Amino acid sequence: MWKTICRFDRYELFGEPSEIGIEEGKAGDQASAIRRVTTAERTIRQILLAHSDLERSYTYSFCGQPPMAVHNYVATIRVTPVTETNRAFVEWWATFDCAVDQQDRWTKYFERRGFAKWLDNLRRFMHDRQKSTGTPGVEVDASLCAAFCIA
Repeated sequence: MWKTICRFDRYELFGEPSEIGIEEGKAGDQASAIRRVTTAERTIRQILLAHSDLERSYTYSFCGQPPMAVHNYVATIRVTPVTETNRAFVEWWATFDCAVDQQDRWTKYFERRGFAKWLDNLRRFMHDRQKSTGTPGVEVDASLCAAFCIA
């Protein structure tokens, strides 16, 4: 599982139809790499803050102005293999600051329209890949974690 999602430039795994690229010729697993994701709605830029094959995780944040009314957004995705059952436990969480009156809005947004949706798409991607290749795949268990800081 980690080998599938470890590269910062593999955004299509999460079901977002987009054009993606890493700026300035950096590698998709190189800290400080900037990915540019262009969808029909907008272009966002995110910077890879940390990447660890040992911990099977990477952490990133937005470059410049975030595409929503949050600040200091930092997200981490981590994969933990569950070898006994040939599964992977995927955790994805974020911290960010926002206005007090917007806390519920952005919490629900990331829980429902963000991480939950992206993790479901990852689960579907892995299932479809297993079916198309005919090789045993890793099933995905997912957890949504969030920590919020109020501005």
